[in-house]
Formats: sequence, structure tokens, C-alpha cells
Amino acid sequence: MKNLLAASNLDRAEVLGILDLAEEMHEVQGREIKKLPTLRGRTIINMFFEDSTRTRTSFEIAGKWMSADTINVSAKGSSVSKGESMKDTMLTLDAMGVDCFVIRHAGSGTVQQAADWVRASVVNAGDGSHEHPTQALLDAYAMRQHFRSLDGGPVDGFEGRTVAITGDLLHSRVVRSNVSLLNTLGAEVLLCAPPTLMPTGADQWGVEVVQDFDEALQRADVAMMLRVQRERMSSGFFPSAREYIAGWGLTANRLRRLREGVAIMHPGPMNRGLEISSEAADAASSLILDQVSAGVAVRMSVLYHVLGGSNEGSK
Repeated sequence: MKNLLAASNLDRAEVLGILDLAEEMHEVQGREIKKLPTLRGRTIINMFFEDSTRTRTSFEIAGKWMSADTINVSAKGSSVSKGESMKDTMLTLDAMGVDCFVIRHAGSGTVQQAADWVRASVVNAGDGSHEHPTQALLDAYAMRQHFRSLDGGPVDGFEGRTVAITGDLLHSRVVRSNVSLLNTLGAEVLLCAPPTLMPTGADQWGVEVVQDFDEALQRADVAMMLRVQRERMSSGFFPSAREYIAGWGLTANRLRRLREGVAIMHPGPMNRGLEISSEAADAASSLILDQVSAGVAVRMSVLYHVLGGSNEGSK
């Protein structure tokens, strides 16, 4: 695997390979000395043209724990802020002998373009409303660990499991990557959102679109809530926060009605009190911190597959 640009590019064997290695990498987090020699001598540049806490920090930690030289570059601190094109900036850095670029950009498809420009490997850390493949992988990792705890044994595929994804689906790259990955793993996916926040053609994604949030929760093994992305909204997509909460918020009342064993997830950052209540976010059934913890291990696994393993195969 030379690049990781989209969850839709991964087949089942590749997904399971990344998740299996992530389990081994997760053990490193419990060690007193968190260091592996795996990527010694490799150079990774994290290029983040959008704000990020979880993703950028976890990629930086992942690279450093595997002994790679990790450098953070933002638009504000680069020649892009002086008017240089992103292509010229990347070609310049690529000419320095960089091994991998981890890129987040507001433009959908920009990361794919970048991969065509450079010799180095490229990992998509989120491009516009297109894809966020490592988020979907860490979500799948957290789900798999949860299902294993319920079943008391190995779980690979998600056949027979139902995942309800609710929230601002229109502006979400997370939903697109999760749908692709969950379909690959065999899960049934329910999508639920206000009509104004449901992407056109979502019913063609191999999912079921459910209008009633309470119905979706009754059927779900996992309730994944997505953030209302107000910064991407140029006009009102719902009348009021109060109406949104009533229709699609995971409130304390809805939390109490969930079946036993239903996991709660949110990729963050959260709007507490809007798409998810504090009671739900902090519930015993919440996997939100498990998702954060899984982020470093999964990104270590991805960087290994991109830089430490074979570079043969498709992009």
C-alpha cells in the first residue's frame, strides 16, 4: 500500500490487516517507554490546512512512537500563505526527500491531486466533505473491540450488526468513509438526519435511510452521532437548536431507552447539549474515549502499512 486516500479503496483483507496490526500497536500505549524502531530514518510531514486536535496530534504521536522524524506544517506557517500554490509547496518538500505526507485540506479531492504530484506516500487526514479514512478505521477498531467484549470471542466482520449514523451527514466526510468501511465489513448501516442535512443520493450508498431517529436507535447496535458543522453552513439548515435536539439529539431520555449493549460513538469534537447530551457522552456505554485511544494505534498501523510494509499494489 503506497497511499491511503479513501476507505472505499480498501478491501476486506486490507481493513482487517490494518485493524489486526493496530491491536499490537495499542499495546505500546501501555508501556512505560513508548518507542519502536519501526520507521527509524523515515520522514513524515503533517500538512494541515484545517484546524485539528485529535487527528494531527495522534498522527504526530504515531510517527514519533515509531521513531520517524515528524514535522508539522500549517498553511499559516508555510509559503502557501505568501501566495505559493499547494502544488509548488508539495513539490518543494518532496524534493527534500520526504517519505510521507499526511494531509488535511478543505477541498474535496485535493489529497488525491497531491498524491499525483509527489513521489512520497500520501495519507488522507480529511479532505473537505469527501473522506476521512483513518477515522473510519479507528471507529471500526473501537466497534470490533466492543463486539468482542459482548461476544466473549473473536470478531472480524460485522455481519448481523447494525450501525445508526445520525447528525449533519451533508457536510460530513466521516459518514462517507464509515459507510464504505462498514459495508466492506458486512454491517447494516442506517442513516438518519434532518432532510436538509441528508446528502442527495444517500439511499444509493448501500445503506437504509431512516426518517425516525427513535426507530433507528431501537434497531441499532451502535449509535454514532455526528457533529452539527455550523462553520460549513452558510444558511439555516434547521429552525432552531431546540427543534434539532427534539428530533435528532441523543438526549438523556433517549439514552435511558437504549437497549442494553448498545454502544454510543462520536468522532468529535462534540457539541454537548446539541447532537449529544453530556449524560450520553459520559455514559458507561460510550466508546468516545475508546475512539480517541484507538486513533494513535490505528494511525501507527496505517503508517506502517504505507511506509514499513510493501509499497506494491494500488494507490
